[in-house]
Amino acid sequence: MNQFEHDVQCNRNDAVDSGVGFFVSFGFFATLFIIATVVKLVAA
Repeated sequence: MNQFEHDVQCNRNDAVDSGVGFFVSFGFFATLFIIATVVKLVAA
């Protein structure tokens, strides 16, 4: 076995971490899109 498998530092599921990362980045870009849309509507 790999020596690192004996001394695991974090037992969390990687799927949860990748899901959180996806939704955080999605939320960031959705917020930018909403702000840009509001600015475009106000400027029109």
